[in-house]
Amino acid sequence: MKLAIDAMGGDHAPEEIVKGAVQAAKSIPNLTITLIGDEEKIRPFLNNEKNITIIHTTEVITSEDEPVRAVRRKKNASMVLMANEVKEGRADGCISAGNTGALMSAGLFIIGRMPGVDRPALSPTLPTQDGQGFLMLDVGANVDAKPEHLLQYAVIGSIYAEKVRNINKPRVGLLNVGTEDGKGSDLTKKAFQLMKEAPIHFIGNVESRDLLDGAADVVVTDGFTGNVALKTIEGTALTMFSMMKKTFMSSLKTKLAAGLVKKDLKKLQTQLDYSEYGGAGLFGLSAPVIKAHGSSNQRAVYNAIRQACQMVERDVTTTITTMLNELHTKEEDA
Repeated sequence: MKLAIDAMGGDHAPEEIVKGAVQAAKSIPNLTITLIGDEEKIRPFLNNEKNITIIHTTEVITSEDEPVRAVRRKKNASMVLMANEVKEGRADGCISAGNTGALMSAGLFIIGRMPGVDRPALSPTLPTQDGQGFLMLDVGANVDAKPEHLLQYAVIGSIYAEKVRNINKPRVGLLNVGTEDGKGSDLTKKAFQLMKEAPIHFIGNVESRDLLDGAADVVVTDGFTGNVALKTIEGTALTMFSMMKKTFMSSLKTKLAAGLVKKDLKKLQTQLDYSEYGGAGLFGLSAPVIKAHGSSNQRAVYNAIRQACQMVERDVTTTITTMLNELHTKEEDA
C-alpha cells in the first residue's frame, strides 16, 4: 500500500506532517509513504525510515492562492505532484492539510472523478456524545446541489460508513428544518423521495440540533448548508471551552477545581475533536483523497493516514462505483 502526502500543506508543516507520517510508517503494516516537499526542511524529522521516500520541490500552494489557477500554474507544487503520484499509479491515495479548494481542484483535474459521480463531496466525521461520530457530506465541495447529487452522497456515505467505520446497516439521514416527511425546500423534498427508493437504510429527515446526539450515522446535505453546520459546531465547541477556561481561571476556588478536573476536561476536548476520526474525505474521486485539517498535529495526520489506508484496503472506491452503476441501471430500466 502506497500513499503520497503533501508535506508542505497545513499550519504546522512540515514538522507535524512528517512526524505523523513517521508514526504511521512504524505502526501500519505494508505501508510505503512518499513525502512531497522541500527535502531540506523534511529531513530533520526523519530517522532513516526505509518505507518513507521524498520527492523534492520548493514550490507550494498557499492558503492565499486562488485554487484553480494555482493548480494549473504551479505544476511543481507539492500538492500537484502529490496528485500526480496517484494519477500515474505510483500511489493508491493521497493526503494534504493544505488549501482545501486547491486540493478539490487537484482531485478533479488530475486524479479525476469515479464513474457515476457528478460531483465529489467533502466529508468529515464529526463527534457525537456516545463517541461513535457521524459522517456529514457535503460540507463545502459544492454549494449548489441537485437532488441527484444528494442521492449519490447518501450512497457514498453509506458505503464508507459500512466499509471503513464498520457500522452495520448505517442510518442515513437528510438534514432538514424538521423531521416530518414533506418538510424543507424543493431540493430536500425531491432528494427525500429519491433516498426512500435507494438501496440504503434511509431514516428520513434529521434536524441540526440532534446531530451531536447521534441522530444518524450519515447525514446528507448540500455544501452550503453543510459548511454552515460544520463551522457552527466547530465554533460552538471552541467558544464553550473558552468560556469554561475563563470561569475556571476567575478565582482561587475555581482554579483549584480546574486542577481536580483537568484530566476529565482534556478527555472531553479530545472527544469533541473531529480530527480524532481522521480527515475529511473527498468522496467521489477515483482514488482516496483525504483533506486533513489545516491545524493538524502529528496525531491528526496519523489518523488521516490510517483512514486512507482503510479506504485502500477495503477497496471503497470500487464498491461505491459498482453500487452507483447498479443504481443508474435501475433508473434507466424504470
